Amino acid sequence: MEKVNNKKEALAKRENKKNLIREGFITVIAGPCAIESREQLESIAKLVKESGLTYLRGGAYKPRTSPYSFQGLERKGLEYIKEISDKYGLKTVTEVTDADTVDIVAKYVDVLQIGTRNMSNFALLKKVGKVANQMNRSVILKRGWASTIKEWLLAVEYITSQGSTEVVLCERGIRTFEPYTRFTLDLSAVPVIKKLSKLPIIIDPSHAVGQSDLVIPMSRAAIAVGSDGLIVEIHTNPEKALCDGQQALNARQTKEMLSQVEFIANFFGKKIL
Repeated sequence: MEKVNNKKEALAKRENKKNLIREGFITVIAGPCAIESREQLESIAKLVKESGLTYLRGGAYKPRTSPYSFQGLERKGLEYIKEISDKYGLKTVTEVTDADTVDIVAKYVDVLQIGTRNMSNFALLKKVGKVANQMNRSVILKRGWASTIKEWLLAVEYITSQGSTEVVLCERGIRTFEPYTRFTLDLSAVPVIKKLSKLPIIIDPSHAVGQSDLVIPMSRAAIAVGSDGLIVEIHTNPEKALCDGQQALNARQTKEMLSQVEFIANFFGKKIL
């Protein structure tokens, strides 16, 4: 009897949950690359809230190319994002980097993000799928920087094989011969994904271009080509950011980006969420 009641409760929660991607809306997820301190995250959360957005992103566990770079605050970062998001009434997104930390991360945030380095980490994908299904979490799956669209879609299957979970694809740029931008943003992936599947897709212009002055035009382009949303890095003091400050939008740029994105979204009869 107890198992039946638990199952009914889980189904009720799932039915009441509002998905990350919703019909008639463009979801904009904004926040710092890494959670650096309570004060830093709160100042950014306040900007996110004042901008009319719903989702705050922030990295607690940071996989970095250099082992000497800032790796995140880990458990303390999760505590900060939970505390501050509750204070401002925001939903949260953070990256999971290995199977051992999936359960603990899922206790603190609403959306589990799988980064480009882990798109083909199939053990992690299955663990995330299982935990997301059990705890009613959504999942963002970023495209590997050297992965084909077919490989990307097959990676989704590892997650969804573990249960009914909302999976949102994220195009974040692929590695090409062009060195000027950090990666090459493949905007053609948006109509291709919509042609081949029913999965929602968002764009990460920050990691793709790696330069804040290029983020706004690529954000416009992402919405124009049919993206369901954006995940953008913002910071109230990007010059002093411990991680990827060169690609983070400041407060003025954030407002400018949202104004331009909203203009294009309105053309398609959509609102910013």
